[in-house]
Amino acid sequence: MSHSLTPRDQGNLPVLSAPPLIRLDAYVAEDGSTVVNGHLLEMAGTRQPNEAILDAIAMFARTLGAPVAATVIDRTVQQVARLRVYPDGSSRTIGDEEDLPPGRERTAAEEEAFPPLARVERIIQHAQREEMHAAYVLARALREHLTLRRGAEDELSLEARAIEAYLAYLRGDYMLSTVLALTVARIRCRTDLNRAAPEVARATAAWQRLEDDRQVATRGQELLHMWERLSAEGLLQEPSHQAMAQAVRSRLERGSQSVSPPASTPALTAGRGPVAPEDKPLKPTRRGLRRFTRRAGRSAEPSP
Repeated sequence: MSHSLTPRDQGNLPVLSAPPLIRLDAYVAEDGSTVVNGHLLEMAGTRQPNEAILDAIAMFARTLGAPVAATVIDRTVQQVARLRVYPDGSSRTIGDEEDLPPGRERTAAEEEAFPPLARVERIIQHAQREEMHAAYVLARALREHLTLRRGAEDELSLEARAIEAYLAYLRGDYMLSTVLALTVARIRCRTDLNRAAPEVARATAAWQRLEDDRQVATRGQELLHMWERLSAEGLLQEPSHQAMAQAVRSRLERGSQSVSPPASTPALTAGRGPVAPEDKPLKPTRRGLRRFTRRAGRSAEPSP
């Protein structure tokens, strides 16, 4: 499975002079790893992720001299929280209806302040230093926030998911890598078939590492449908892709007598099925979440 991890633009760094009420973002992974605006926080001692997030965002608000908005995806509780954080360190949670109005102008302002490409550069740097856990958590945070903001089929969301799939592959999590890469391939088959073959190839590379017979069968059936559709459309041009398609077919044929897809889970045709079945739903935002509500003067020391 190949995917470039070479920095492309060394000068692309986050911009700190964002206008007031720019929406920042934070992410808490299942293991408690905490990311704010594309930076992995150092969690010293028994410091809680919510406190570290509030401190980091309050520091930004003090720098601006104005309140800021923030969206926090917390996977430890499967919830998204929307916040207002003020320069004095106080904060409150808000409902979806109180959040900043959506739209291209707001999204453009947020991404100008913290460019997705700069975050990708940081992920690459961690990966090149073999800091694979940090690289993977940052990639997951980027993908989840882009998907929440733009949708799973957006180009930036797709690129982030492809990077996450590649990092999962490098970490040896071939099941997760296969699922993520299959989602990218599925979306490409639905929206831009001419660009689908490389994504199907990446999903196949991860799938070839699977050992569970039933997963091999169910995931392989979808891959085979994708390769067959590409062939029928005259888009199976690369010899390496033709070889991959044949490898999928041969492996499924060898295992068909001992293991078959469950009757309750019919094989998906290319480009159909759930857009991103691995995206666990988040609980809706509500006001007054205690862990993200803080009075003035309770801010701890700023995060590094």
